[in-house]
Amino acid sequence: MCRWPLPAFDLGKNAMLRYAVIFFIISIIAAVFGFGGIATGAAEIAKILFFIFLVIFLATLLLGLIRR
Repeated sequence: MCRWPLPAFDLGKNAMLRYAVIFFIISIIAAVFGFGGIATGAAEIAKILFFIFLVIFLATLLLGLIRR
């Protein structure tokens, strides 16, 4: 039997917005685990990751809106 090849993975028109939402969720998870005061080292790392992913979220959100 001959099978057709599977189509390439395509996120469509909203690819940038999907990435923005993913980065936003990651930043919220980092904030929840780090801002609770579990350990000072983990909290500092979580704060840094939160702001990094927040910036990435905003950048991808803006790029996604501009491309529309």
